[in-house]
Amino acid sequence: MHSLSAEWLPVASAPSNRELEVCVLDYDGMVHALMFPCHHDGAEWVAHAGSKHLDIQPTHWRKWMQSAG
Repeated sequence: MHSLSAEWLPVASAPSNRELEVCVLDYDGMVHALMFPCHHDGAEWVAHAGSKHLDIQPTHWRKWMQSAG
């Protein structure tokens, strides 16, 4: 059994309208996790705070874990 809070999952399985941490590929092909929560709205990805549409194509997701303090 694995913990969904720590396990990266394929973006195709990402739930809608929930704060998620997502990974994206940069121009050099390196994978990076975004530093802010996102969610998807249909085919569009949105920054959770402020609802700004993002021009990203995430590869993986996991539950957003808020930092303590």
